[in-house]
Amino acid sequence: MSTTTGDVFQGQVAIVTGAGHGLGQAMAGMLAASGAVVHGADLSADELRATQRLVESEGGEFAPRVLDVRDSSAWGAWVDDIADRHRGRLDILINNAGGVAGQVHHPIEDVSDQDWAAVMEANLGGAFRGIRAVAPLMKRRAYGRIVTITSGAGRSWSLTGIQAYTSTKAGEIGLTRQMAFELGPHGITVNALAPGFIRSNPATERQWLAMSPAEQAQLVAGTPVRRLGTPQDIAWAVRFLVHPQSEFITGQVLSVDGGHQMF
Repeated sequence: MSTTTGDVFQGQVAIVTGAGHGLGQAMAGMLAASGAVVHGADLSADELRATQRLVESEGGEFAPRVLDVRDSSAWGAWVDDIADRHRGRLDILINNAGGVAGQVHHPIEDVSDQDWAAVMEANLGGAFRGIRAVAPLMKRRAYGRIVTITSGAGRSWSLTGIQAYTSTKAGEIGLTRQMAFELGPHGITVNALAPGFIRSNPATERQWLAMSPAEQAQLVAGTPVRRLGTPQDIAWAVRFLVHPQSEFITGQVLSVDGGHQMF
């Protein structure tokens, strides 16, 4: 799951949403292997238990929480519990939960208000609520690292063709920049990470299998490093952005896509 070395995050307290599988599981494992106490949230208790077993098998500490990132009161209760457990300490927030809410592409005229809102709330709404919940704790200690997992779709267009998904990912970039400006004077950095196509969850696996062999080969050929990314690739990039010495990097969007997008 993780191959990090050292204890650079020893004593730090981290939150990772969407920690039950894929990218979230890899990021939780990386932080725990580097010394952090990781509090992970997901909708699936079974998936969280799987992450907990993996983290603990490597000697890390992981505290699971079944949580819907769209629920403001649940966020408040969770962060209060973490603050009580760690005497007000919270160092890292990774906003990773979200996705396409089970949707597939439809022409814009066929997209309902409900479909649009479902993706908006899970992605952009979840990131907003997470930052709002942790900001007071981080401000009091004049330290924090916040990373939101956006997407290459937010910088361009999406392979899924889901309008709300692309819009929320662009919105997460805007939120990142605004929060970097607002929270920077308090010692808090806020950045976004834009993965390329990674087979990390059921939705991306369905998307990959829906492609023809020629389309799959074309996607790989269009990536300069000539391979798809892995969850661990994303975890390593997150490790860089939340490192204590990355204090002069904020308001940035880091593409981790093997060079698929260059700008």
